[in-house]
Amino acid sequence: MKEYIFPKDFMWGASTAAHQVEGNNINSESWVLEHLPGTIYAEPSGDAIDHYHRYPSDIALLAELGFNSYRFSIEWARIEPEDGEFSYAELEHYRRMLAACHEHGIKPVVTFHHFTTPRWLMRQGGWLDEKTPERFARYVERAAKHLGDLISVACTVNEPNLPVLLSKILPFKIEETPFWNTAAQAFGVLPDQLGLFQFVARPRMREIILAAHRRAFDALHSGPGSFPVGLTLALVDIQAAEGGESKAAEFRRELADDYLEQLRGDDFVGVQTYSRMLVGPHGMIRPGDDVEKNQMGEEYYPEAIGGTIRHASSVAGIPVIVTENGFSSTDDFRRLEYFQYALRSVANCLEDGIDVRGYLCWSAFDNFEWISGYRPLFGIIAVDRETQQRSPKPSAYWLGNVARANRTQFK
Repeated sequence: MKEYIFPKDFMWGASTAAHQVEGNNINSESWVLEHLPGTIYAEPSGDAIDHYHRYPSDIALLAELGFNSYRFSIEWARIEPEDGEFSYAELEHYRRMLAACHEHGIKPVVTFHHFTTPRWLMRQGGWLDEKTPERFARYVERAAKHLGDLISVACTVNEPNLPVLLSKILPFKIEETPFWNTAAQAFGVLPDQLGLFQFVARPRMREIILAAHRRAFDALHSGPGSFPVGLTLALVDIQAAEGGESKAAEFRRELADDYLEQLRGDDFVGVQTYSRMLVGPHGMIRPGDDVEKNQMGEEYYPEAIGGTIRHASSVAGIPVIVTENGFSSTDDFRRLEYFQYALRSVANCLEDGIDVRGYLCWSAFDNFEWISGYRPLFGIIAVDRETQQRSPKPSAYWLGNVARANRTQFK
């Protein structure tokens, strides 16, 4: 056995997103999409796990387990429910969340946009409208004015490259489904003007989102507070199968490098990884029936995090925070083993001199996983959604003990 001691002040924690845990996010576009006729969502989010009201005990539980950081998002659709109309009550709610983190010795890692967008913005074209960066920066500036002195780390937007990744993985094109036309009608726009953050894989969308990030980056550095600012990316460890080197390089450029190169000079990049992608001469090679997979159909490959950390660091040239990494399964023992192998890969990166500042798993709780509903179980803490009772799993205790000690042993 080899013992590894992580750097002093290394961030250890778990992550969530507001819409996935808070419940009743009725002013967001996702709430609308979940309730459309013929929706592609398996079920509506509903009360979720009621984190909106239960955050005091949830944050206390994370601290009790041994974590020193918690990544969560504040909800734009709550803070600005109508164009230019800001809710002081909601800003105060999130200020109380931040204060609760500090009371328990937890660094709040705040994401300002984690997929969900106010309904009113979608009626104006959403993330395909050229005015969206300005509107996003206005929201970020207003929220930061109220909350900035309590923020430890800020992520502007979550996974702007996800639509491009989904275009490679999903066996169908969402924009070609009847659901897309229904959604466009619901927001009163033409189908080609429906700028849904999670689903539109067009170069124009990337330009608008990265412009919004840049505007938000500057707003957050204007104060109050002083904290590192970055964004997070959905990264898979792209590996070439025989004859697939050229295609793998093409995928790497499209899925990662086109974004990472735009982040040079930022304070950090959030790396979010779950598995690898094998690429042959004709494209992605899906894992066969003999390959162990998570509940999302991705290969069990915890070492992927090492590959994506290395690639992100080499291309962006900035520090890395692992802001999501995990395994969806009913078998928590396999999740625990996943963390063990993943952390060994993180430690190897650190030993090689790569600047990794923290490891935050996905996710703190079993929660709403977007179009997949509540079936995928990523959480290190189980939730009975009838009673909302929380039950930490063995993986939570193991990872929390590693966090408390800031060290672990590898075989």
